[in-house]
Amino acid sequence: MRLIFLLPLLAIFAFGAGAIEGEVEKQPLNISAIVMFLAFVAGTLGITYWAARKTKTAKDFYTAGGGITGFQNGLAIAGDYMSAASFLGISGLVYLKGYDGLIYSIGFLVGWPIILFLVAEQLRNLGKYTFADVASYRLRQTPIRTLAALGSIATVILYLIAQMVGAGKLIQLLFGLPYELAVVVVGVLMIMYVTFGGMLATTWVQIIKAILLLSGATFMALMVLAHYGFSMEDLFAAAVEVKGSVSIMEPGGLVSDPISAISLGIALMFGTAGLPHILMRFFTVADAKEARKSVFFATGFIGYFYILTFIIGFGAIVLISTNPEYLDAGNLIGGNNMAAIHLSHAVGGSIFLGFISAVAFATILAVVSGLTLAGASAVSHDLYASVFKKGNVDEIKEMKVSKIATIALGVIAIILGIIFEEQNIAFMVGLAFAIAASANFPILFLSMFWSKLTTRGAVIGGSLGLATAVILVILGPIVWVQILGNAEAIFPYKYPALFSVTVAFVGIWFFSITDKSEDAKNEKKAFEAQFIRSQTGIGAEGATEH
Repeated sequence: MRLIFLLPLLAIFAFGAGAIEGEVEKQPLNISAIVMFLAFVAGTLGITYWAARKTKTAKDFYTAGGGITGFQNGLAIAGDYMSAASFLGISGLVYLKGYDGLIYSIGFLVGWPIILFLVAEQLRNLGKYTFADVASYRLRQTPIRTLAALGSIATVILYLIAQMVGAGKLIQLLFGLPYELAVVVVGVLMIMYVTFGGMLATTWVQIIKAILLLSGATFMALMVLAHYGFSMEDLFAAAVEVKGSVSIMEPGGLVSDPISAISLGIALMFGTAGLPHILMRFFTVADAKEARKSVFFATGFIGYFYILTFIIGFGAIVLISTNPEYLDAGNLIGGNNMAAIHLSHAVGGSIFLGFISAVAFATILAVVSGLTLAGASAVSHDLYASVFKKGNVDEIKEMKVSKIATIALGVIAIILGIIFEEQNIAFMVGLAFAIAASANFPILFLSMFWSKLTTRGAVIGGSLGLATAVILVILGPIVWVQILGNAEAIFPYKYPALFSVTVAFVGIWFFSITDKSEDAKNEKKAFEAQFIRSQTGIGAEGATEH
């Protein structure tokens, strides 16, 4: 079975929507798409050259020197988070299932208030380059940083595989390039952005991509609404008429049992708050105030974007599903996830189709750049500088290791992207979210807010959460049945987060309160000083006392 997965979060959509089947059908060569794609690449390489001249220290490389404003960082976070899977996947899911597609929009959005109120300010006040800086603030460096770095690298690689497969499929579909060449092009550009431009180049690539994506989606939504006098009620009524049933306006078509619904919600909420490439963005601003602004603006942009995808999905139902130009034997050409691409042609012609196609590709480059930088920083800052060298390393060597790690991650992503072309990768991003929610988030959260956390509790509990997530995904319906070919799954649910996150929190709590060692007593005593700094910013790098 050949699946078309169009980008990083689409794996989760596949869990709810079912497998997306069908051969990739090449579209007629779109000159405007190729011109706009080349213009974007040329522009971003120019930004990389400019950023490379400004990137001289480790702080410049990891955090753009801390000189990004809250508004700019909010746009960059939105650009990092609003993947083409969000754009193509959610709109395709709404096209297929109607109202129920909204559960994913809301799920991805509600993680941001958690970050705003519980994570952003404390993270900026306590950390330097990565979230492992925070988790290891009062705990033993080596075990905590090792676990945090491994969790980050696992999340990044799983994400990157899905990204690279999605990139290859999308470019193969839209531009007619061979799959392998498409994957190599994405990998090479990703390596160039990060290796030479660091966080500064990555940030501006993400900002430009966010502006392009928001502009394109806004135009599409407005054109759809214009057909119905800007009345959402008339749009929904037309969609019901086309489908011949009110079921598309009713919930329950995707996630039918309470346990799956709760588990999916936990994965989306806590997974978002544990993604290393998102958390890393809070170190690019000057202080905690700007970090809060970042989340405020990012939440606004992301929320607005998901409203647009909902309108686009219903627009595709009324304008695309009955138009034979976009259908082949009654099915949408290229699969349901091409609904937004076909709609762009329907409302804006070939030139706008070219623009949306180029933007969809730009999203890949923006997200993989952020992922690669997060993975490279975990290797160089957390493992090399802090674990192996015990902090005794100069910035030049650390940056050199980071750039080597970037190249290595890029090569791994290219190779795995090519290897997994024909595979069902539905479990990979689901597993990435589960790892982020089960291993990264509990340790980060409890290290900031629970005085009795100890190194033993964090390491054992975090490891149990990580292992539980991996095992339950393997034993669940996606891997055990669809990939391994068994008749029935041992673990009946597609989403393991409810169970793995619970195991992580309970494990951290139990092994911390039963830890009577001298180190544990000292770690508990150090909490008050850490808490004061996390809340006030006194002592934080680049922060002002307030």
